[in-house]
Amino acid sequence: MTFEVPAVDITAYVQDGTVEERAAVARAIDEACRTVGFIQILGHGIARETQEGLASAMDDFFALPLEQKKEYRTPPGINRGYAPPKSESLSLSLGVESASRMNDFFEAFNIGASTADYPEAAAAGVIDESDYSPNTWPDRVPTFEPRVQAYFVEAKRVAETLTTIFADALGLPAGFFDAFTTHSLDVLRMNNYALPPGTVDLDGDLTGMGEHTDYGIVTVLWADQVAGLQVLGSDGAWHDVQPADDALLVNLGDLTGRWTNDRWMSTLHRVKPPIVDGTIQRRRSAAFFHDGDVEAVIATLPSCVDEAHPNLYDPVTVGEHIAAKLAGSRAGVRNAAGRETARVLSAGT
Repeated sequence: MTFEVPAVDITAYVQDGTVEERAAVARAIDEACRTVGFIQILGHGIARETQEGLASAMDDFFALPLEQKKEYRTPPGINRGYAPPKSESLSLSLGVESASRMNDFFEAFNIGASTADYPEAAAAGVIDESDYSPNTWPDRVPTFEPRVQAYFVEAKRVAETLTTIFADALGLPAGFFDAFTTHSLDVLRMNNYALPPGTVDLDGDLTGMGEHTDYGIVTVLWADQVAGLQVLGSDGAWHDVQPADDALLVNLGDLTGRWTNDRWMSTLHRVKPPIVDGTIQRRRSAAFFHDGDVEAVIATLPSCVDEAHPNLYDPVTVGEHIAAKLAGSRAGVRNAAGRETARVLSAGT
């Protein structure tokens, strides 16, 4: 059986589509979420100029000397700022014992929603800077902030459009996910896999980004059309995935898997960037993580539990789940994630 990431045009939800057109999109999304967990999204409405602005901002920042980029590094508990190469191991977010050192050969820069974005929740004491940290903007790169923020706003719109589709696809009341995302822990992670010569010893297997699932509700990924991203299929093999022309890649996070009792798939994926003439071929990506409110309780949907499908998950708050994941990937603390660990260990190389 051939592995394929389905392509779905969501124009009917971005614009004013008919009831029939929207129903067709919802059916296609449900099928993709049940069978693959990754989707090529077309008709998303993010202007090419906005995408090019994001790409140019990333290029300008990652071109800085390493010591200058390190000026914008933050402690492991703060999911903002610069992450140098080999400072993370995403496999540890799954609890894989063999991932015993920080070995992911990528660098990244994170921004996200802060308390300033949700003043009412902050004033009420519902959120604070421990989860909604201020952003660290690189002042060495002119106009970095407006270029990245313009894309952040559009990616958030796409993510919210997708949750509207999810509610229809799952037969839930319209706006179901709104109650869980009034002050969502949204993060944009910009990744770079082109490392300077001499920084990586290529005498063994190179992992650009270790196998992992995403943590939250849904991820919207902008990426170069360069090989590297691999998705674990139901056949237990890793398959290469690249975005189609004008498409964004979308995948589900763990919280949606928990909500749906694994009816919908939070799919394992990794990055193994190609090596050409002894150097890593350049690859850029920017993942927008739509993760939900920190205090929101995620419990399995009753419609996804029956005699043949017993409940697999205890309720958990968004904050508890993501804190455990980040402790693994950024602080080197193995996460106790038994079901996910088994999937990694049973996969082929």
